[in-house]
Amino acid sequence: MEIMKLMEERHSVRQYTDQKIEEEKRKILTDLCEKINAENDMHMQVIYDEPTCFTGMMARYGKFSGVTDYIAVVGPKGADLDEKAGYCGEQLVLKAQELGLNTCWVALTHGKSKAKVEKGEKQAILLSLGYGVNQGSAHQSKDISKLAKVNGDAPQWYLDGIKAAMLAPTAMNQQKFTIEQAGEQAKITAAAGMYTKLDLGIVKYHFEAASGHKTV
Repeated sequence: MEIMKLMEERHSVRQYTDQKIEEEKRKILTDLCEKINAENDMHMQVIYDEPTCFTGMMARYGKFSGVTDYIAVVGPKGADLDEKAGYCGEQLVLKAQELGLNTCWVALTHGKSKAKVEKGEKQAILLSLGYGVNQGSAHQSKDISKLAKVNGDAPQWYLDGIKAAMLAPTAMNQQKFTIEQAGEQAKITAAAGMYTKLDLGIVKYHFEAASGHKTV
């Protein structure tokens, strides 16, 4: 499926059915996870059939139910971990969407995961995973003028990238990022705030995947 359509159709889902993820789909996700890890020095893990992480008080507070599968976004500690977590994790999010599965970025409203976190590593965030009770709903986006600098002769790749960036999930739907063209690339920056570095990674991946151009 075309990447922009996947971005348009993917929404956060917190309630899941008891339908098991098929072995074929598990292998696709696990293989992609290992590939992304190798290319980006990450230690993300897809964890299946583990119901305890999302059964405690915090998960109920976050309105999660039926979660037995999730992705632990783990990587080396460092100033760039959150951005890498967003950039790499969103690749798995969109692959899950392509496979007919649903996801949600989960920062605090979960219990202890079963991820293996080695010395010098940190679990940046989790992603719930599975067959949703519904497909979620689209988030309200800010006006393009508040998110990007666009002139009259902006190239199509830049416009495509902006559209994709506006579809990116961000913490509390704050969209605290700005985009401007920098030659054949785009400069994307994020304002200070909770999880904005993670959001920045997600936004950068959306822009690059849809436009075919790098971000700086």
